[in-house]
Amino acid sequence: MQIKNTYRTSTLAKAFALFITLLLATTASGFALDLQTALTKGLVGEVDNGYIAIPPKASSEATGLVDVVNQQRHNVYAQIAEKNGISIEAIGQRTFQKRYPDFPAGTWVKIKGEWSQK
Repeated sequence: MQIKNTYRTSTLAKAFALFITLLLATTASGFALDLQTALTKGLVGEVDNGYIAIPPKASSEATGLVDVVNQQRHNVYAQIAEKNGISIEAIGQRTFQKRYPDFPAGTWVKIKGEWSQK
């Protein structure tokens, strides 16, 4: 059982690394607004479910970006979930937890339904 858990943990770590690489490589380059810029400007924020959303009082300028990025994240989460036999929701939550310390100060985050700035 220990070997199986070690393998699953190793596989999950590799999958997260792949996810981050894919995320950085596919940040909606077809849009005039990219994810990093939208996060910096406060037009989008990170949500504790692993997706992004438009924070309070932000314009809807980034709605298309949110849709594209969330679809990309969902696709990656689904692949990781299938490989590891866990839910897509668990992958999204774990990804948020892993990435949270690296969010720059001022990033909008929604945790347990409440928006705040880190």
